[in-house]
Amino acid sequence: MANDLSLRIVIVDESPVRSAILEEGLKEAGFHNVLRITGRTNLLERIYAIDPDVILIDLEDPSRDTIEQMFQVSREVKRPIAMFVDQTDSKTIEDAIEAGVASYVVDGLRKDRVKPILETTISRFRAFARLKAELEEAKSQLEERKVVDRAKMILMKMKGIDEETAYGLLRRTAMNEKKRIADIAQSIITAAELLR
Repeated sequence: MANDLSLRIVIVDESPVRSAILEEGLKEAGFHNVLRITGRTNLLERIYAIDPDVILIDLEDPSRDTIEQMFQVSREVKRPIAMFVDQTDSKTIEDAIEAGVASYVVDGLRKDRVKPILETTISRFRAFARLKAELEEAKSQLEERKVVDRAKMILMKMKGIDEETAYGLLRRTAMNEKKRIADIAQSIITAAELLR
């Protein structure tokens, strides 16, 4: 993606001088599909309408409200985001990372740095997205495991069978009905709660 010169890149910046530095750096790197957004009214809607691949936010001397609005954009728009600021503090950096900003660049707005920052932003975003997906998958598997264990306990109690037999029954039923074991297990739990 970072070497894809057709990337649609949005620059959110109030300052024409500062955004020109970013635009120049991008153009010199071969990126020509660059749009600039000024003003913060309906910012999220405007970004959604453009549907960019990457967002570069440049804040010269941001107020707390401005920073919070940009973090809101970062949380809502699932895209690689680099934020350029002139000054910061550790709390703001922490908040930026928490909000999903992939690159937070302090006092580093130079056109020769734009391409490597863009590449880093995309790589970090992908790595974070991959980790998040793996975490969600692990959580989902854990939840399914709990559901299956609970259903096994219900079957063991109701039918007076051991754990292995209960699991075998779940497995056979899932295969016969062409459903996942977790779905069959959930049905057993639901039925047991109704019959209580």
